[in-house]
Amino acid sequence: MERQDSSSEPQRVSLKDIAKELGISQTAVSFAINDKPGVSRRTKRRVKDAAARLGWSPVYAAQALGSSRTMTIGFAPARSIDAFQTETFMLHFMAGIHASLSDHGYGLLFRPCRSLEEELTTYEDWARRKRVDGVILVDSLIDDPRPGRLKALGMPAVLAGGPDTHHELPSLSIDDSKTMTTILKHLRSQGHRRIAYLSGDPKLDYSRARASAFHHFAQGNGLDSAIVKFTDFDPDEAVNQTLSLFSGTHPYTAFIYENEILAAASLRSLNMRRSDDAAVDLPARTDALPGIVSFEDSFICQSTSPSITAVHRDAGLYGTKVANLLLKVFDGGAVSSNRRILTPKLVIRESTARPVR
Repeated sequence: MERQDSSSEPQRVSLKDIAKELGISQTAVSFAINDKPGVSRRTKRRVKDAAARLGWSPVYAAQALGSSRTMTIGFAPARSIDAFQTETFMLHFMAGIHASLSDHGYGLLFRPCRSLEEELTTYEDWARRKRVDGVILVDSLIDDPRPGRLKALGMPAVLAGGPDTHHELPSLSIDDSKTMTTILKHLRSQGHRRIAYLSGDPKLDYSRARASAFHHFAQGNGLDSAIVKFTDFDPDEAVNQTLSLFSGTHPYTAFIYENEILAAASLRSLNMRRSDDAAVDLPARTDALPGIVSFEDSFICQSTSPSITAVHRDAGLYGTKVANLLLKVFDGGAVSSNRRILTPKLVIRESTARPVR
């Protein structure tokens, strides 16, 4: 709703209008709108209800001048735009972040970077220009320089992943080690003893955690052969590794992939090779495909033939919880250093439904 007068265009609803509507001071309205101390929760609720009813919206230029906050959160991961277009987990994760931030009047500044160096430079630029109030990090690295750099810049931040081994940033992570064990127990119950894990990037914490859990299970559960290959998230590399490991007299009977793109590309190649009469090195039976599992679930896993067994995680909820953690940091609340949240579920589909022959 906007106020009207007889000689001009509709005027924006102001804090003064809200104060007049409620019979309180404009200062109290300002404190309530900006979640500052000095007014009760009941007053904050009354003010925000009235603001919504009257159609008030903030003028961000004025808000920035009158406050030390920009009401903007930065997200500058070192990933290509192509990666974001294909990785459904990250898209849902970002949607969850946005859902939480928008409820609290914050915007999300998304700035994908081509390298770690560019990401660090972006944080320095944001800090110098006071462009954002804080940032969200993903893809925790071995000897990650980002937490220390952000701490030196005085920029609040949280880490989706980790944990941060130096305890410089609070983090929320998913138990990838336990998830890997769940996958391997399922494959072993189906008779698989030769299993390959086609991982992503060895510099990423979660890839190394999964690989470590993979080796630990293999050593204690009598697998005939277990191997980890890193693909750098390249589908062509995943296909080449899969065909190589599935050829010959002692093929690997099950493959675990870092994401659904690698899994689907490899499955497609196996299906094509199986139908090729010249592919004499690969089993010819229609039921002789290897077991296939993806560490990420999406519609892709459901639409392939056979459908792909996958780890399902609520990426949107994860993004919401990470954003809420950063908002809690802003409010000065007690924040535990590193926590694991969410319990992924293994969705068993056709690709591993049959025991190995």
